[in-house]
Amino acid sequence: MSLTLADRLFIALQHLIPQRWLSERMYRLARVRWRPLKRFIIRHFARIYRIDMSLALEPDLDAYPHFNAFFTRALKPDARPLDPDPAAILCPVDGAISQIGVIEAGRLIQAKGRDYSVESLLALAPGEPHPFEGGRFATIYLSPRDYHRIHMPLDGRLDQMVHVPGQLFSVNAVTAAGVPDLFARNERLVCRFETEAGPMALILVGAIFVGGIETVWAGEVTPPHSGLEPKRWDYEVDEQCVRLERGEEMGRFNLGSTVILLLPPGQAEWESGLAPGDGVRLGQRLGIWRETGAAGQGH
Repeated sequence: MSLTLADRLFIALQHLIPQRWLSERMYRLARVRWRPLKRFIIRHFARIYRIDMSLALEPDLDAYPHFNAFFTRALKPDARPLDPDPAAILCPVDGAISQIGVIEAGRLIQAKGRDYSVESLLALAPGEPHPFEGGRFATIYLSPRDYHRIHMPLDGRLDQMVHVPGQLFSVNAVTAAGVPDLFARNERLVCRFETEAGPMALILVGAIFVGGIETVWAGEVTPPHSGLEPKRWDYEVDEQCVRLERGEEMGRFNLGSTVILLLPPGQAEWESGLAPGDGVRLGQRLGIWRETGAAGQGH
């Protein structure tokens, strides 16, 4: 996309503002329980973004103890039916496709004319191997009005989680077009699984005002927005290991951000016709996986 002067000023401002300080203030504001304030914030947000509360498990806005509880609200069990085909790769979130395609020469598309490396996204050491060369990727942007829980595209066993400190730029289309290596610069949580389609990574990318990223197995991982080096957790294969079924919740955001899904080569094909800008919903088919002798090892 061609950046206007206003777009360039918006990006420049993000370089100047105290991203972490503002995000930490938003984190606190989102958890204020004083009834007049939290009621004002929730009701105005629901009106501005036209939130359809008929889909929520709790449709009463006043029932939420604070804004974050409303923002990460659960949906009714039948609100997002899962594609019944067991070979379907499910969309992990509600949102819009930012980019989707093939990982070529270790690079993913960020925006028209911009790409970045899998190595940097996963916070790997230079030359450290990964299983995604020639595989598939999908980048999905969650707007403020979207459902903000992340679910499993496939059955999976958790192998590793890495918290990567970083910047907190906005992740909207303007910033993606104007900030080099955006998703590899922002704070993020890299979750790697073994699935029936082979290795899979779900990367939860933080952004300005995203005051929290959490998982169902570790709870809240960030904030604090601190540290200079990635922190890594490896999970053993034993009776206590973390296994999640396709469609099961794996984590959530506070405020909007982006999820990136990586799959290995030769195992997955995206649905034809999916393109940047397309709206997607949790549980819909993004593609299919092929069962081979290599797939599903460890299950």
